[in-house]
Parts: sequence; C-alpha cells; structure tokens
Amino acid sequence: MNSELAERPDLIDAAGAQEEERPARRLGPRFDRFVWAAALVIALLVLKQVFDPFARGNQFFLVIFLGVTLPLVYLCYRPLARHRDPDNPGVLDLALAVAALVAGLYPVLPFGGGYDAFLDRGGQLSTVDILAGTVLLLLVLEATRRTTGLVLPVVCLLFLAYAYYGGYLPQDWGIAHAGFDYSQIVNALFNDASGFYGIPLGVAASYIVLFTIYGAVLNSSGAGKFFVDFSFALFRRSRTAPGRTAATAGFLLGTVSGSGTATTVTLGAITWPVLKKAGYPKENAGGLLAASGIGAILSPPTLGAAAFIIAEYLETSYFTVMIWAIIPTLLYYLGIALAVEIDARRFGAHAVEVDLPSAWQVLKRGVHHFASLAIIVVFLAMDIPPFTAVVYATGVAALFSLAARMLAVYRTPGLGLRHLEYRPGAEPKRPERTLLQALAGWVRSLADSLAEGVRGALPVIAVCAAAGVITSVITKTGLGQVLADSLVAGAKAISSNPSVVLVLTVVFAALAVSVLGLAVPVTASFIIAWVVLGPALLDLGVQPAEVAMFIFYYAVLSEVTPPTALAAVAAAAITGGAVMRTMWQTWKYTLPAFLVPIAFVLTDNGAALLLRRGAVDVLWVTVASALGVAALAVVTGGWLAGPARWPERSLCLPAALLLLYLQPLTIGIGLACLAAATVVHLVARGRTVVEPDKEDSRA
Repeated sequence: MNSELAERPDLIDAAGAQEEERPARRLGPRFDRFVWAAALVIALLVLKQVFDPFARGNQFFLVIFLGVTLPLVYLCYRPLARHRDPDNPGVLDLALAVAALVAGLYPVLPFGGGYDAFLDRGGQLSTVDILAGTVLLLLVLEATRRTTGLVLPVVCLLFLAYAYYGGYLPQDWGIAHAGFDYSQIVNALFNDASGFYGIPLGVAASYIVLFTIYGAVLNSSGAGKFFVDFSFALFRRSRTAPGRTAATAGFLLGTVSGSGTATTVTLGAITWPVLKKAGYPKENAGGLLAASGIGAILSPPTLGAAAFIIAEYLETSYFTVMIWAIIPTLLYYLGIALAVEIDARRFGAHAVEVDLPSAWQVLKRGVHHFASLAIIVVFLAMDIPPFTAVVYATGVAALFSLAARMLAVYRTPGLGLRHLEYRPGAEPKRPERTLLQALAGWVRSLADSLAEGVRGALPVIAVCAAAGVITSVITKTGLGQVLADSLVAGAKAISSNPSVVLVLTVVFAALAVSVLGLAVPVTASFIIAWVVLGPALLDLGVQPAEVAMFIFYYAVLSEVTPPTALAAVAAAAITGGAVMRTMWQTWKYTLPAFLVPIAFVLTDNGAALLLRRGAVDVLWVTVASALGVAALAVVTGGWLAGPARWPERSLCLPAALLLLYLQPLTIGIGLACLAAATVVHLVARGRTVVEPDKEDSRA
C-alpha cells in the first residue's frame, strides 16, 4: 500500500498542505538546511512563549513571530506555478525575504526607536513608520498570493479601497462612512490590535503552529501508519469493510493533518486500491474519500484551525468548542456509515483480503499512539490552556517514539524501525544498532518534526495576517453591521413572519459562506463570515455559540462544495474519476453536514445538538436528527430495505427536512412521512417478491 504513495510525489506534496495552498518549493540541500534551521528556531521561540512569555506582552511576540515567519514564505513558495528541480529561490525572492524580515521586525528594531516608542506613536505615525507599514502590507498580500492564490489578496485590496474611498460615497448610501486617510489605515493595520497582530495571527502563532508541530511529531512516531493499519484490521473481511475503513482511517488521520484536502490525499493513496478491488466505481470512491477527509477537521479532538478562532472570539475554552462538536460529528459519520452500507449493496461490493494481524494485535503494538490524544482531552477538561496541553501531548508522543527506537535496538518482537514512520522512503539507510545511534536518530527526527510543523503552518500564518486587513477595515468602518442589517432587511422584504425571516436569513447566510469559501481558504472564510454575517443572526436572537458553529461548518464544507471542491478534486485525481461526478458524489456523502448546522440556528432546540441543554432535550433532539440523517441517506442513496423508488424518496425528503426543524410538531409530521415511506417501500417490495413466485408456480 505504501508503494502507491511512494510512486506519487505530487500526492506527497499535497499531503503536506495545511490550507488550500499551492505546493511548496523542492529546495536544494543548501537552502533546505537554512530553512530547516530557521524553522527550528521559530518552533523553539513558540515553545518559549508558552512557558516563558515575553514581558512586553503578546503583541510584542506577534511582531517578532510575523517578522521571522514571513521571510520563510518567500523562500519556500515560488511566485509562479512553474518550477525547476531544485527549485531554489531567486534573487528577487531573497530580496523580498530580507525586506519582509526588516519590515516585519521594524516595530522592535532600535533604529525605529524601539517597541515602546513605536507604541507611543500610535495614531501619529512617522513617515518611516508609514513606509514600513506599507512594505509589510504589500509583502503580506504577496505571501498570501503565493500560498493560497490571487483571490484573498484581491479581496483585501477591495476592503482597503473601501476604507480609503468610502468617504466619497453618497452619504445616503448605507455603506458610506466618514473616510480614512492613508496614514490612519496603516496605523490601524500596523499599530492596532485589530490589524496584522489581531486574534487571527495570535491563534496562528500559538494554537495552530503548536498543533501542526504535534501532528508532525505524531506522524514521525508512526501514528499515521498505525491508524491506517488499525482501521483495516478493525473491520476485517466484509463487503462494507473497505468503506468503513476509509471513513475510520480518515477520522484518525485527521489528528496528524491540519487540512481536509491533505487528509483526503493521504487517505486516498492508501485506501483507493482496496476500494477499487472491492468494486467501488471511481466517482463513488472519490466521494467517500473526500467526505472522510473533510470529516477529520470537523471532528474533535483536533478540529480545524477556525475552531481555535471560535474559542478566542467567544472568549471560551477550546474544550468547550470540542464538546459542541461531538453530536454533529456523530451525525456526520452516521450519514457516511449509512451511505457506505447503501453503496455496498447497490454496487455489489465484495470483501477484500488484507494481509494484517488481528485488530487486537495491531492495537497492542500501537495503542500508545492514542495516549497523546487522551492527554489533550484530559488536560483541556482540567481547564489547562490548549497550547499548554498540546505541548505536553507532543512531549509524550516524542517520548514514546524514543522508547520505540530504544526497544528496536534490542529487536523486541512487534517493534522495529519499519513501524516508526508513515512516509514513503522512511526506512533508514542503516539500522540503528546502538542506543547512542537511536538517541541521535530520535533527536534529529524531533528537530525535523519541529521544523516541519512551522513550515506546514506558513500558509495559515499568511492567511491570518491578511485576514487582519479585512477585520481591521470592517471594525473601523462598521461595514459588518451594515451588511448584516441589509441581509435581514432582504429577508424581511420577502416576509414579515419572524420564523420565515430567520429561515431566509439562515439560507442566505449559508449560501454566502459557501460562495465565500469557494474563493478564500477556510480560516479566512470563517473570519470574514463571522464579522459580516454573524451580526445578522445575532440580531435575530440566535446565540453566539450556535452562530459560530454554523459558520464554522459551512466554511469547512467549502472544500467539498461544487464547483471548486478541492477535496473532491484531489480525490478524483487519485481515483481517475470524472471531477464533477466525484464532486456530486462527495456532496451526497456530506449532505447531513450541510443540513445539520442549519438545525443549530433555526430553533432554540438546536442548542441541544451542541450539548447546551439538559440530558432529556439532548436525547430527543439527537434521535430526531439521526432519523433525519437516515431519511436523507434514503433520498441520496436510493435504498431502504432494498432499492427505493421515487415514491419512497419523495416522502423521505420532506421527512428529513421536517425532522431537522427541531420542533415537536414538525418532528411529528416528519415521523409520519418517514413511516409512510417505509410502508410504501415494504408493500412495493412485497409485491416484487410475490409476483416472481406466482410466475414460477404457473410454470
């Protein structure tokens, strides 16, 4: 199975992605060593901030962090798609990297008067300050273009143009404002807490980098290979085993990847050969792989990057956000499980023999890989900050890796270097025959993981810095509230009924987040949607937690939303299926994830799906939602107790929608529709069984 991945270096590049970014350069040895050393120093700086924060405050740290990470983007990412081998940075790249270092660190450098003097000039920046801020702005936008494409920088420029020219708009226009001169705009970006050094960059510099490092350490310890082996061994030999394995492996691999698309690529390279042997059509297999990959970042304990921003915006703990995600995760995987069962029957899938020990034997050999995940959950439950919890979990994963290397020296049965790394070509050229060699190999592997974690987070860092441009403009101009009021006004123009207004506003918001997610990365999509669309739902009485999770899910689902659907495109590239058909199959698998978040915000009972109600409410709301998901599976899969025809599917569609509108009356009607569909199906199925029997008796 690993040979498939080893033969596809393009897949390996994509698997290293943390956002929807372009592949990084393949640097030559000299530049690669320099970037490795710089990234390692940055990782140590981040760890230092966890246990020994800078006395001058978090913004001082963020200035240094952005100043030292931004240059690496210009070394690691090319300006254009074409590349050479080795793909080293040119003179322009080196010049931009130096400029990024100087402009980024300018607020703390002595020739600018130092950090305290820079803060004292807030609101009255000098000419040099404005010049440095302008250079930093341009470099942040170019870094974002290199890592994620042109759309987000263009959006930032449009917001900047609005901030500058908004004062020239007719004052009777709702979006008109007093206007800001250029120095005020630069000051807002460079010196205010809502600009470059706002919450998004703060989250990237703490949570995201540390969790990326954790994933790299966990992967280098052999966790990735163990998760895949365990998933294959768990379901063994049955016709639904390949599909179940893909879903389970995707969920587990999400702990070592920060991207749904990256998980899809890694998962597909391993499981597609098995799905193919089982008889899965290319497009259906691609849809399953993409849905499983996206599920990884919708699921605790390691949710996507935007989940950390939720915790910061709502001033709550990340553990609380994890709790909110539990039932939606169960409903999501219920939908995938039902789709797998249906597809296995529709396509006549058959069992595939996989040469692995029993699940128990695999679990005994690698159960320690779950220890670090358990530490994260336990520490978060103890109200320990997530960045501290993940550092301890990383340490535990690293120590287990060291123990495995030490035991491998003595050739302990069941352990060996072949289990330590889930990477193509990871076999050491020379076995580690002494404890000293094992220790040296472990130190190098740990250093590699620390550096890899920082390099993997570079696209997210660029996106978060660019998102500061948008949030700063929205905060200064009040644009977010204006657009939110316009959204609600549009809904009220259609109906004056409060419930209808809420439904329409939710639908408009869902469409807006989906369209936004087609153009910008998940993290930026969530940030923009929160400041623009969030106020509309909050004004209609929806609670902040429900609004945040609703936006979060739709921002993540942009990776499987046609016509871009990056995860589906990646899956189609692996299976060789038609891209658009793979997208629609992915949509079929992920449909519950599109509808369940709407249930959060339509009624007060939706809070129970986030475990924000009592046990009784949580129970009946979960059961009703699960039945709604099952009804959706019948609609999209065309199967109940056997092939479902249009009458049953037509009844199941309103049943699903009514069951997910979590009010007793609508749930009762939904149950009646679902019962009617079941009766119609059983009667029709009974006729198809009886008629052949009559024909046989006549013969």
